[in-house]
Amino acid sequence: PRGREAGVQPVSGLHASFTPSGHMVGSAFVRLDDGARSILFSGDIGRPNDMLLHAPQPMEGADYLVVESTYGNRLHPASDVLTELGQVINRTAARGGVVVIPAFAVGRAQTLLHCLQTLKSQKIIPNLPVYLNSPMAASAMQVYRRHGDELRLTPAQGEAMAQVAQVIETPDESRELNTRRGPMVIVAASGMATGGRVVHHLKAFAPHARNTILFAGYQAGGTRGATIAGGAPTVRIHGQDVPVRAEVVMLDHLSAHADGAEIIEWLRAFKAPPRKTFITHGEPDAADAMRLRIERELHWPCHMPFYTESVALE
Repeated sequence: PRGREAGVQPVSGLHASFTPSGHMVGSAFVRLDDGARSILFSGDIGRPNDMLLHAPQPMEGADYLVVESTYGNRLHPASDVLTELGQVINRTAARGGVVVIPAFAVGRAQTLLHCLQTLKSQKIIPNLPVYLNSPMAASAMQVYRRHGDELRLTPAQGEAMAQVAQVIETPDESRELNTRRGPMVIVAASGMATGGRVVHHLKAFAPHARNTILFAGYQAGGTRGATIAGGAPTVRIHGQDVPVRAEVVMLDHLSAHADGAEIIEWLRAFKAPPRKTFITHGEPDAADAMRLRIERELHWPCHMPFYTESVALE
């Protein structure tokens, strides 16, 4: 293993450097330079005011840039995520219901657990049971604990985040959760409900109006999560049309992706504009909106590559 600061030479004459991108623990911007030209890959760009992670570090630039655009056409809400999350949990608990939170195992699950611990410690929500039902999320939590230097949290806050939930380990324990009644909170992968243990929880809890399904991130078109978030009366699970009578809530505040304005501000730190900027990693509308913003506000030449397209870098 090598530290990010040292960089690597993957092949002779090509240097790769890595700079923290603030999206999750260990994530980095990658800059490749062969001495004659350079290209910078943003990957997923984190947020400047993330609850857990430090802000993405500014970059001096490169000859070419490949930049993400997941939220290129959106701005994240400015309201208080803890207040909104607390309200959702409290009204569900008052009904005796279960809050099921589909969560990405790395990053989002840890942020949610920090939020839940904060709400409990401030007595904003009752001391109800919280379950983390994702082996990958549990493993990722150990990575977060080992790399506390990448977090904004104090060591005590990091340890509290790791201890707030009971980890569900076996499939039998997971199935047993579906027989319980609330109030309780279940955080389980996957974040878009395309698979994983959360699908079984949705099948068990979505039909009952006392429960809540809380989405804490982007739901791509065509996913089970997008179907539920879009207000569909039923959702297809294991070959059955499962009624969705539970309350459905979208909580956009916790996204680990920079929004359009935050991406622009990160780009403004470049000392010189790239020769060309390639817009990727976004739905067509979001990518095109990002392209327009960069062209109009920064006056950089942009291109939206199509699938399998090849480009020669001069």
